[in-house]
Amino acid sequence: MNAPVAPLPVSPLMDRFARRITYLRLSLTDRCDLRCSYCMPERMTFLPRAEVLTLEELHEVALAFIARGVRKVRLTGGEPLVRRDMMQLVRALGRKIDDGSLDELTLTTNGTRLAEFADDLAASGVKRINVSLDTLDRTKFAELTRRDSLPQVLEGIAAAKAAGIRIKLNAVALKGINEHELPDLIAWAHGEGHSVTLIEVMPLGEVEGDRFDHYLPLDAVRRDLESRWTLSASDARTGGPARYVDIAETGGRLGFITPLTGNFCEGCNRVRVTATGQLFMCLGGEGKVDLRAALRSDNPEVAVAEAFARAMGEKPEKHSFVIDRPGAAPALLRHMSMTGG
Repeated sequence: MNAPVAPLPVSPLMDRFARRITYLRLSLTDRCDLRCSYCMPERMTFLPRAEVLTLEELHEVALAFIARGVRKVRLTGGEPLVRRDMMQLVRALGRKIDDGSLDELTLTTNGTRLAEFADDLAASGVKRINVSLDTLDRTKFAELTRRDSLPQVLEGIAAAKAAGIRIKLNAVALKGINEHELPDLIAWAHGEGHSVTLIEVMPLGEVEGDRFDHYLPLDAVRRDLESRWTLSASDARTGGPARYVDIAETGGRLGFITPLTGNFCEGCNRVRVTATGQLFMCLGGEGKVDLRAALRSDNPEVAVAEAFARAMGEKPEKHSFVIDRPGAAPALLRHMSMTGG
């Protein structure tokens, strides 16, 4: 009888710049029930369902990363809550928190279906979520997202809060659209006990407008906020690229994600896997490794290990996003929803 084959040794993921990878953003779907104008066109073409990883394969991907030192998993989309039976995956990954293999399981959502899932998410170990919300004005929300869904989003946020889930609102700062509302959005969120992170618009994918027209540097936003409130630097970190301040007058926390005005790549600890199993080492790069092919190969354990080694060797030092002139092509043709927000 042949001796049993010993499992392949696994080691923590570290790229060629000595950055440990401890954070996985795992996309469940590229589909979304909103059509945010800065993110995708109204008539978006989504992936054929046959190309998308099964829930079992998504679980295998997550476990492979956890075995190699990933301590935080964020489920993304598109909109993750539109994926049928996605709670099966949430519950399975939640058990990795229970056994100490994972520090945090979280997700980013647009909130439209959050009221339906909030209690189940909390019961499965999700203690904190990000909700994308750029405006509290219903008319403007409908214009931005091309859907009149603000009431459902606010209902979802309230349900998550009632379930004991901590909420961080993500708002993309848009010149001429929501820039004058940002203080009110921040004040409302802090009054509700939520933190807020502002994000510079990213040049990903073709959209119907010109992103240059709406690009709002966050250093300008911060100067405006400092003329209103007292901002003090915070040591808070949530595992991502945001840098935080505390606002004395509101008693809340505010984050800034600045891919254009303040490159934050030197401390990058994350990778993204799309719903089709493509491992992108950088949101702002074209480099990818096909984990789906590795999972479906004759020897998936070896193929996945080889894919990880290749990815760590090819992860770039930084992205090169820029929005510097009208009419410029996007940095990448790939939409954010295809990579995982």
